[in-house]
Amino acid sequence: MKQSRFPRPDYAPLAPYDPGRAPVTLDLSDNTNLWGPHPEARNIVQRAAPSSLARYPSVYGKELKEAVARNFDVPRENVVTGCGSDDLLDSTFRSSAQPPGRMTYPDPTFSMIRIFARMNGLEARGVPWTEALANPGLLLAQAPDLVYVCRPNNPTGTSSSKAWVLDLLGAAGPDGPLVVLDEAYADYAEDDLLREAVASERLLVLRTFSKLYGLAGLRVGFGVGPAELVAEVEKARGPYKVNGLAERAAVAALDDTSGWAARIATETVENRKRLGRELESRGLNPLPSQANFLLIPTGS
Repeated sequence: MKQSRFPRPDYAPLAPYDPGRAPVTLDLSDNTNLWGPHPEARNIVQRAAPSSLARYPSVYGKELKEAVARNFDVPRENVVTGCGSDDLLDSTFRSSAQPPGRMTYPDPTFSMIRIFARMNGLEARGVPWTEALANPGLLLAQAPDLVYVCRPNNPTGTSSSKAWVLDLLGAAGPDGPLVVLDEAYADYAEDDLLREAVASERLLVLRTFSKLYGLAGLRVGFGVGPAELVAEVEKARGPYKVNGLAERAAVAALDDTSGWAARIATETVENRKRLGRELESRGLNPLPSQANFLLIPTGS
């Protein structure tokens, strides 16, 4: 029997992604917004003109970059857009480390990280989460090309402090690895590092519209970081990756002229606290969370 030359040898261990979901009445497994999409974004999609479907979108998401810049008070040249933050993770790995390279991360974390690393010819090495929080320098052992940190973390909901991230950057020195900070759940957290990313030389912060804004089906995200790095990620990302309707909907959601997103974020945090208290009253011990979910240790 003739052996196929596919897959590429380092792809051999990979399998197509399978979230393992079964149909249920209420699906909480993807941590999306159960209030649904931002109403202003929904209106953009429902009222779309035929021309918005027939023509190519902007090459690199110009309008979305401008919306991010004005809403977060960062320069437009420090913003990169993508087809979800997953797309930006993939593009960042591809643009910032030459195979064979190495990426480290606090473990456990977002399940796709090891897959993106393998897809881009990188070795992924996890450091136990509690050990990494106690000593960020452990993530710098063996001179990695990239360090990935999810803040707040998926699947635990816990978060490293801003000081911890800055200590990580400081410990690496001026020639250290790129630090990729995944802030998919930052809308529910106490702070973020967007401004620090602009001022840095090697910190890239990624955000998504899939959680708070309820636009997971449109696949749109953005990143903020040093202008030089952003330009390289954009080259690796390629053109036309954010579709036209997604861009317009994301701009409307981000501008949030009705205050809908702000109200949903506040209510989500209040509900998270209330659920935590109720679980504790029943003898359970959910981990402290700054995301829109709680992780409950159940033992063996």
